[in-house]
Amino acid sequence: MNYHREPSTFVSQVNLKVSNLKQSLSFYQEVIGFKILSQTETKAELTADGKTILLTIEQPDDVKPKQKNTTGMYHFALLLPNRSDLASIVRHFAELNIRFGSADHLVSEALYLADPDGNEIEIYIDRNPSVWSWSGGNVAMATDPLNFNDLLTREQESKWSGLPAGTIMGHIHLHVSQLAEAEHFYTQGLGFEVVNRYGAQALFISTGKYHHHIGLNTWAGIGAPPPAPNSVGLESYLLVLPSEEARNHIIAQLKNIGAPVQEENGYYVTEDPSGNRIQLHV
Repeated sequence: MNYHREPSTFVSQVNLKVSNLKQSLSFYQEVIGFKILSQTETKAELTADGKTILLTIEQPDDVKPKQKNTTGMYHFALLLPNRSDLASIVRHFAELNIRFGSADHLVSEALYLADPDGNEIEIYIDRNPSVWSWSGGNVAMATDPLNFNDLLTREQESKWSGLPAGTIMGHIHLHVSQLAEAEHFYTQGLGFEVVNRYGAQALFISTGKYHHHIGLNTWAGIGAPPPAPNSVGLESYLLVLPSEEARNHIIAQLKNIGAPVQEENGYYVTEDPSGNRIQLHV
């Protein structure tokens, strides 16, 4: 089952603001393994397969450092095609002496690190959906230690040569100011289903019974304000809808709940109640 194509609604691209484009490009190429698809003096489009944009990084005028205790991005998550790819990037990080976190989420195995501006990144692989445990519409997830011994001994050593071509944007996890308000927007407006609740502080939503296309949390503080427009962090993310008909239906739902929708450069843009900008594509 491919959870990142129609009929699912999924995140395909994340657009970030950074403080120093040159510094960020060095990190995203040498450490993460992206290739540059296009570049100007202030912006670069990054790809794994040489044709699909997964990440854009832009240096705004008068840029401000990343602001704490605000809404915005908690992390974006790159989904690798194979477990051997995860083992390969672990060995690559070790060679570069890069510090990173890790977790076994039951549904996936994940690594965590931050770019030079503190924008958080997850790099993960999914376990086979046949071993995901569902109960009453909820999928079991946890934050257990990652078994590096099993990962590195089972997966044959291969030379790291950047992100594999099959890498996609797996999900995005966002800081929001009010969880109930965010849930209403994402379920009643954008049509996602809640598939996991983490107490009263976080929830995970998806379409097509994925473990999550989007995570939402209030860990930056309930009532957290949006960051300044020119501060480092999330600019927007792209949501791919299955058809023009589906997009029209979603736009009608968004307007029905009072969410803003406007047309910009030939596509539609909305904003969640916490100020996170979302581009609606087909």
